[in-house]
Amino acid sequence: MRFYYTAEQIRAAEAPLLAALPDGALMRRAATGLATAIAGELRRGTGAVAGRRICVVVGSGDNGGDGLWAATLLRRRGVAADAILLDPERTHRSALTAFRDAAGRVVQTIRAGTDLVIDAVVGISGSGPLRPAAAEVFRAIEDAGIPVVAVDIPSGIDVATGAINGPAVRAALTVTFGGLKPVHALADCGRVELGLDLPNTDLVGFDAADVKAHWPMPGPHDDKYSQGVVGILAGSAAYPGAAVLCTGAAVAATSGMVRYAGPAAADVVSHWPEVVIAPDASSAGRVQAWVVGPGLGTDEAALMALTFALKSDLPVVVDADGLTVLAAHPNLLTRRQAPTVLTPHAGEYARLAGAPPGADRVVAARRLAETFGATVLLKGNVTVIAGPDRVYLNPAGDSWAATAGSGDVLSGIIGALLAAGLAPGEAAAAAAFVHARAANASAADPGPVSVPTSASRILTHIRRAIAEL
Repeated sequence: MRFYYTAEQIRAAEAPLLAALPDGALMRRAATGLATAIAGELRRGTGAVAGRRICVVVGSGDNGGDGLWAATLLRRRGVAADAILLDPERTHRSALTAFRDAAGRVVQTIRAGTDLVIDAVVGISGSGPLRPAAAEVFRAIEDAGIPVVAVDIPSGIDVATGAINGPAVRAALTVTFGGLKPVHALADCGRVELGLDLPNTDLVGFDAADVKAHWPMPGPHDDKYSQGVVGILAGSAAYPGAAVLCTGAAVAATSGMVRYAGPAAADVVSHWPEVVIAPDASSAGRVQAWVVGPGLGTDEAALMALTFALKSDLPVVVDADGLTVLAAHPNLLTRRQAPTVLTPHAGEYARLAGAPPGADRVVAARRLAETFGATVLLKGNVTVIAGPDRVYLNPAGDSWAATAGSGDVLSGIIGALLAAGLAPGEAAAAAAFVHARAANASAADPGPVSVPTSASRILTHIRRAIAEL
């Protein structure tokens, strides 16, 4: 499991180390890890370290010191090292002295033949885009196609939100210290390598091993009921496909049982004959979780279906039209004690919260979760899942899941996992992980049709994504 740390948590963790260690020791320890990672990056090209040329772009403060010390260590291993000082008067003095003593050269521009650039402009205390001088340097670096290794975070990207509001560094590799920061999931930081370990936080991310450990695999004594029975309240005369997608995803997610109640029963059973159908929720029979909303409409019948589910003591996923109905009737969640998962995209979030999520999507998801007493899955290229105890970040990598009906598939997976007994945050995080994997797999598999990715194709890759955990 990946843990993410705010800048404040990193500073608090570093404080006792700074007090206990000799002056500069922590910086040199970090620089050693940085230099090792850069050496590995240099080897990716020719297999050699000695004889290569690097340039460190240095800002003021400790981030620049980290870069200069790393360049000094690499200089001692036979690497030619240059440094561009963006603010010479505020450059870390002892690090610059060591760099010059190791025959490192201070230059004004990137020299021809440079193999790699170190971004040591700003660290976790920085904010805003690159200043003009730094932006000009990195434009030249990008035009020359020179790979960049960022120190802690790529400069110009907000450490808390991942927002990019102007010129910013594009890194091939980011080497961070202490622990991952939210930016490492919320923005493109290239590959990320971790340095010093810190105690666990409440901002985390699932890896494949975590998802595999949580996924309800059938045991020798399981049956369809012990694996979980999920009820689907979705679809309408206008949108029967939403019911087909949501129900099919629930079928694919676990080996339990799926019940469907609603007006799209004929379409559902024609695609998934194993699904048990009923005309309405009250006659659906026993279920262990409900999914309400995809393609349901926003009329009185939709309100009745949502009310029925939320008045139960069962876990409920509210998605799509169900969120629109809930926005008009937020009192439906008042005094509800059973787990509830809300799955808004940005527009649905705005209807629920009264304003868009804004740049800080982690804070936005936390705020909505607290308001409704629910787990909130805020959709996006990086899905943010906020519950009462922790927040999960799930970077999709690519945007293949951004296709019509994809959210219906996701809500069906979440519902199946809730019915199998997973806690709401874990169910949402595991479902988002597998959903993104299935979307990427569908894009890589051209299949028998010309459209590489659609919600239907994502659905067909769910089992494969689970099997490959």
